[in-house]
Amino acid sequence: MGEFHKLIANVREALERHGAPAHGGAADSAAAVPMTAAARRVELTSQFARELQALGGHFLGTLTLRETAARIVEVAAALKARTAAVGAGIANDLAPIVAALERAGLSVIRTAAIADDQARAELRGNLARCDLAVIEADYAIAASGTLAMVAAPERPGSLTLLPPVNVMLVNAERILPDLAAVLAVIGAAAIASHRVALVTGPSRTADIEKRIVLGVHGPREIHAVAVWHGND
Repeated sequence: MGEFHKLIANVREALERHGAPAHGGAADSAAAVPMTAAARRVELTSQFARELQALGGHFLGTLTLRETAARIVEVAAALKARTAAVGAGIANDLAPIVAALERAGLSVIRTAAIADDQARAELRGNLARCDLAVIEADYAIAASGTLAMVAAPERPGSLTLLPPVNVMLVNAERILPDLAAVLAVIGAAAIASHRVALVTGPSRTADIEKRIVLGVHGPREIHAVAVWHGND
């Protein structure tokens, strides 16, 4: 067994070890109730929302892409945002979100693959001056309210670090039960060759006079949307 698969096995074993025992300590002999894919998706989405909010994040709902665009405009208006950065999509075309933000009067930066060091530095400076970022996460972890993003040239890791507010989208079918499941589906090759950001609630630190301060090492606010497609 390779080192990566040992890691997956260890994480899964640790998670399963903390599961609640059956009533009276006996093994649960009842057969599992069959669950449709849609019902399981709803269950994982609900768990993700609860865990995210327990960490101080904001769950905007399970929405269609059109509803998501309207909700993001509402968030931008509440923040009195004037500038936004939008990363490249993964499973969704984020152009409708860009158009909605521009109609609302925001100046929008679209990230793209950049080979020149000077241009990358300029992009980082522009991202640091944005009021919010819209990012599509690769996956989400229901057990911890975590969003996972695999960085790419057109979706730089600085998107999740520099703007003070992140609005993160994830397809509902990409909300997985635990860290082991997410690591397994991302795969060892991608983890070895890309920066993987695991965003679990707003950035917080107690290094300054032992008081919790938000937004020092990353965004001070995290808003998340589960994007729902179809009724399967």
